Formats: sequence, structure tokens, C-alpha cells
Amino acid sequence: MTTTSYAVLGLLAIGPATGYQLAKQMERSLRVIWPRAESRLYDEPKKLVAHRLADAQREPGGRHRTRYAITSRGRHALQAWLAQPSAPPDLEFEGLLRVLYADQADREALVATLEGIVEHARARLAIGNALARQYVESVGPYPERIHVNALVWEYLRRHHQTMLDWATWAKAIVRTWGTVECTPAKQAEGLAIFQAGIASG
Repeated sequence: MTTTSYAVLGLLAIGPATGYQLAKQMERSLRVIWPRAESRLYDEPKKLVAHRLADAQREPGGRHRTRYAITSRGRHALQAWLAQPSAPPDLEFEGLLRVLYADQADREALVATLEGIVEHARARLAIGNALARQYVESVGPYPERIHVNALVWEYLRRHHQTMLDWATWAKAIVRTWGTVECTPAKQAEGLAIFQAGIASG
């Protein structure tokens, strides 16, 4: 059992679903906090059935589909997992990696990277705001779960707002540079950023 297994088990705790529906729900609601390849998600319900944490029932139709439902054993397993300490988060951020090595290219490449981060953050904020409006207008899915969904939404909103604010701030600094090569002025600027961060924290 992996974290992805429990993510799928959590979706089944909300309601029965086919493998296709689970993959689409993962894409819709979990891709920002737990992204996984869709092809892998189709194996997870079968794994849950093998562990007797879910039941599988074939549905007739134009083509046969399998609908999965959580078992009582599955609910106990999910509750036990939720009671355990979480693993610390890992940050996987290609744009930040490109910023780290920006002195190996040119200023224009660095500016383009930061502009890409700004656009990504704005797009994510727009998606999040559209989802929030659905709940505000009483058309959001699973209204009985709005209290926990709101907590996750607010974290993601702050996360992407921070990303937007940081990239905008960094871009303003980089635009004052003639090149990405280090100079005494840039050394002093970098040192001042470190000192300000230490003082604020």
C-alpha cells in the first residue's frame, strides 16, 4: 500500500466509482497535491480489491465496466492511515531549479523562466477561484465536504499566491541586471536578501 493507494481509497470512501471515474477525480481534485500518471491509477483499485479494502462489481453495458466500493475493512485501514504522522513534503519545482542554475545561461532565459512561473501561478489561482465560486454558488461537488475542501483550497491559494509574489519580485530584481554574471553589487544585493530573510524569520 502506497500513499496513492490511500488517495484512491479515500475517493472510494466518498462514494463508489469505476476506474475511469477514479482517474478523472484524481485529475480534477488531487493533481495539484498528489500528481500521478493516469495509467498507474487504473491499477490501484485492483490492488485495493486484492487487499480486501474494496469490492469490485462488473456492470453490464455497451462494454463491461467495473465499479469499486470501499469495504468496512477499507474504512478501518483509511482511518488508521489518517491517524499516522504524515511524511514531510517534497518540493519538485523545475522552474526553481532553472533559477538556481541561471548564471550558466543569460538574463533573457532567466526572465523567461520567471515569467513562466508567474503565468503558471496565475493559471492555478484562476482554476482555484473558479472551483471556489462553485461552492459559493452552491453548485460545487460534495457540498457535505466543503469544510475540509476549503482548508486544502486555502493552502493551495496561499501557495500559488506566494509563488506569484516571489516570481514577480525576483523578475523585478533580475530586470535591473545587465547580465547574470556575479558583480560586487549583486553580491551585496544577495547578502542583503539573506540578511532580511533571517531578520524576518
